[in-house]
Amino acid sequence: MRGVSGSDDILDDGIPQVALIGRSNVGKSSLINSFTGEKALARTSDRPGLTQEINLYSINNRFYLLDMPGYGFAHVPEKIRDHLQKMNWWYLFESPYEQLKTVLVLDANTGPSKNDLEMISLLREYQKHIVIVANKIDKIKKTEYDEKLQKIYDLAHGLPVVLYSSVKKIGAEELMERILEQ
Repeated sequence: MRGVSGSDDILDDGIPQVALIGRSNVGKSSLINSFTGEKALARTSDRPGLTQEINLYSINNRFYLLDMPGYGFAHVPEKIRDHLQKMNWWYLFESPYEQLKTVLVLDANTGPSKNDLEMISLLREYQKHIVIVANKIDKIKKTEYDEKLQKIYDLAHGLPVVLYSSVKKIGAEELMERILEQ
C-alpha cells in the first residue's frame, strides 16, 4: 500500500489504475480487504473520513486499486473535507491519469444518496468506464431485498452491477471479472 495526494511517479508507471469511490463509510476499505483476502490491508473504521489520501494497492501486479477518500459527510474539519473532495475531483476529472475502470461503491441497504446520483452523473459525463458495486447486501432485510436492489439497477441504467458482501465474501470474483473485461 502506498498513499498519494497528487501527482506521483507511481501513477506514471504504466500499471492500469482502478479508482474505488463512494460515500464515506460505504465499505470501500472493507471491500479491499475482502477482495484481496487480507483482513487488515486497508484500515477500516466506523468513523467517516478515515481515508485522507489516495491509497494504492497492487492487485496481483495486474492493476492498482485506488482507495479514494469518501465523499459526503466525514468526521473531519470542513477545510479537510474540502481538500479531500478537491483531490478526488482532480484525480478523476482533471489529472492526466486514465482509469481502467471506476468502481462506484453504494450501500445497498441504505440505497443511493443525492451525492451518489451526482457522482454517477459526473462519471457518465466524463465517459468513465463505470462498475457499480452494491455493497453490504447481507444487511438488507429479505422482505426489502428485491426493492432495494431494483433501485440500484434503475440507477445503473445498463451499467454493470456487482452484488457484494465483504462479510459473506460474495462478489469478489465477479468484481475482478468486471474490472478486467474490455
